[in-house]
Amino acid sequence: MSEVFEGYERQYCEISASLSRKCAAASALDGEKKKQKLSEIQADVQESELLIRKMDLEARSLQPSVKAGLLAKLREYKSDLSSVKSEVKRVSAPNAHQATREELLEAGMSDTLAASSDQRGRLMMTSERLNQSSERIRESQRTVFETEEIGVSILQDLHNQRQSLLHAHTTVFTCVDDYIGKSKKILASMSKRMDRNKWIVGGIIAALIFAILFILYFKFAH
Repeated sequence: MSEVFEGYERQYCEISASLSRKCAAASALDGEKKKQKLSEIQADVQESELLIRKMDLEARSLQPSVKAGLLAKLREYKSDLSSVKSEVKRVSAPNAHQATREELLEAGMSDTLAASSDQRGRLMMTSERLNQSSERIRESQRTVFETEEIGVSILQDLHNQRQSLLHAHTTVFTCVDDYIGKSKKILASMSKRMDRNKWIVGGIIAALIFAILFILYFKFAH
């Protein structure tokens, strides 16, 4: 279910429960206190209508398999709101308090008990819906916490892998530098030996040439 719809639903259920209590309280008031209470009730009714419209738009934007169940639930909410509006009209009528007293005297306490039972039923239904919404919210929070823990674990693993790669990178470059340095030293040593050998060979050749020339000189001289 959409979390947006659940948020609207939770607000509606809270306002609906408040409306039932305010209607019951307003029927027992007179004068300015009653007007003030009726003004609060009208504001709550308008807020309920707005929330129902928002829930309707949100439900129609979802997948058909989810939308059907939410629209059925919306029909119940609209029916509840219609009952509340009827109750508000009755309470708002002129001399409503007096009329209520006369009806109670004529019809007896049975109607009062029935009305109280109906209000209790609505309150129980609203409380049940609130509990269901709260449970879904808690389930969503648990899912979020589990997802966060998994994300933290993945980030920690990635950090450890990064550290291992950096260490391997440093080790490889250190070894390469060492081998390059040793290779340079070996090449320099070989170059020096080659230069020394060149001088030795050159000296030997010069000595041989000098000896040959010396021998030729004495041979032709005598």
